[in-house]
Amino acid sequence: MRILLLLLLSLGSALPPGSASAQVAGEREGPTTVHPEARDAIDGLWSPYCPGLMLEVCPSPGAAELRDSIQERAERGVEADSIIEGVLRAYGERWRAEPRTRGVGLLAWLLPPAALLSGLALVAWVLARRRREDAAPPPADASPEEEERLRTALRELDDAERPDF
Repeated sequence: MRILLLLLLSLGSALPPGSASAQVAGEREGPTTVHPEARDAIDGLWSPYCPGLMLEVCPSPGAAELRDSIQERAERGVEADSIIEGVLRAYGERWRAEPRTRGVGLLAWLLPPAALLSGLALVAWVLARRRREDAAPPPADASPEEEERLRTALRELDDAERPDF
């Protein structure tokens, strides 16, 4: 049994170059490095073949062909922006992954940071106002007895908040 297994293994490793295993290995070959312009273009596009996926990760054969054509254009010296615009002319504007930095697309870049800064400013304002209200002295028209009652109540509140160990 072992001799038969060794014989089959040795025959499998001695297949001629035109055999099926050599063809499969040849099909796996391809560009091992992606051109930087192609990488930028691929990163800037949604896949028209797999809605909801970026072109980079779409497993569709059509997406693979599109990635290959982008690689070829980049190797010919075409810049990423031109490649993206060409793909969008062919497939439509909705496949752009990042909004433009001009026109209406500029709002997509400006509104989130503006909302974040506005929210932080609002929180800072509310905290400053609360701090001022907490530090405010008792009303000027309070009698000395009312001020003493207020001080006593504040001391009792402070004592109640401290944990007893």
